Order: sequence, then C-alpha cells, then structure tokens
Amino acid sequence: MILSALSMVVLLAAPLSHGSQSDTQKQAKPAVATPTPKPSAPATDSRFGEAAQLFDGKTLAGWKPFLPEGDPTKVWSVADGVLRCSGNPVGYIATEKEYESFELTLEWRFDPTKGPGNSGVLLRVQNPDKVWPKSVEAQLQSQSAGDIWNIDEVPMKVDAKRTDGRHTEKANPTNEKPLGEWNRYRIVLDGGKLELYVNDLLQNTATDVEVKPGRIALQSEGAYIEFRNIAIRPLKQAAR
Repeated sequence: MILSALSMVVLLAAPLSHGSQSDTQKQAKPAVATPTPKPSAPATDSRFGEAAQLFDGKTLAGWKPFLPEGDPTKVWSVADGVLRCSGNPVGYIATEKEYESFELTLEWRFDPTKGPGNSGVLLRVQNPDKVWPKSVEAQLQSQSAGDIWNIDEVPMKVDAKRTDGRHTEKANPTNEKPLGEWNRYRIVLDGGKLELYVNDLLQNTATDVEVKPGRIALQSEGAYIEFRNIAIRPLKQAAR
C-alpha cells in the first residue's frame, strides 16, 4: 500500500502531455518586438488651448458634406453618439470653420461584418471642393493608419526612405485594433510640423508643411466607417 501511494504521488506530479514536442513547437509563436507607445500630451499641456467638440454626437452641426453626385443624407448620418459614413458615393464631410495649428483627436472603427475599409482625415483642406481637394491626408485605410498622403502637392518634407511619390508609409508596423474595436487618432499640426499618433504610438511625422488655415474633413471612400469623440485643441503658439 505504501508503494502504491508513492506511485500515485509520482503520477499526479508528472506533467500532462497534450501533444508531441513537434506539435508544441508548431504552436509556439516567436516573440515580436513592439514599439513602445509615446504617451499623448496630457490635458494640462500648456501648449494647447481649451478643447472643443467638433461633433456633438447628435447632429451634423458645424459640418458640410461634399459629394460630386448622390444624396449626402444617405452617406452621412448620426445615431447613438456615432457619426456614420456609408462610404458611397465618394466625397467627404468637412468642418465649416478653418483651423491652422491644433491637436485633433478622434476615434474610428470599421464594421467586421463588412470587412476592412478605407477612409482618411484631411487636414488644412483648401478650396475648391473636389475629389480630392488640396490637403494633407492622415490615412485610415485598414492596416495603413498612420500613413501620410500629400494631395495636390502641398509643400512639406517627409522621410524619403519611406516615401513613394505622394505616399509616406508609417514608421512602425500597424498597431490598429481588430475590426469592430475603436481606434484612436491623435494628430498634432503645429505650424509646419505634423505628428500622427495611432493608439498613442507615433507613426509618422512631416516638417515644413505649408502653414495655411484650412478645413478638416473625413472621407467617404468606398467603405462603411464610424467616427466618434472628435475634438480639437488649438495650439497657442505654432512652430514655424
């Protein structure tokens, strides 16, 4: 009986095997180094003025849609505190006011039942309205949030190693959340300096951006997308 009890202890202490060593090796994933997020500027940052909501969560007050064709009311709508965009036809909805230097924060998500999509945040949008107007685009295409697109040759400097024509790829691998979850953009446009933060990670920068007041616009670019918590804080003194 003593031997049997000892045997039982050994058996209970032995690790259970759920597969061969080769199976375990197949399941193991290599460690991937991820960039350390750079914290967003705190609300007490003295560079910024008071925050103002650009979207009241109930109406499209303060925004003006532009579509070359189609009915804007079938593209842009508001429900449950969310600004919804059907994605078709292409165009954008822009602020009625112009802004030059600021911190812009917003959240966006795509519908997992509709799949990945495309959109963008247009900065310092200039007249005339067209697809697409002169502006700097903070990309929102799935897996590419943080990329920069230069529309209509806005004077600016970007990292040449990551730039192909008008497109400057983000500096780090994508850090977007799974489809259906909210992502956060923090965009700082300080005079001629642009910084794009995706979920608190600095993904892209540009310098010597042409300093000119312009509107802020959200693209309708072929995919359903939702926005919320759109707020802006003006910079008190912009860098030149």
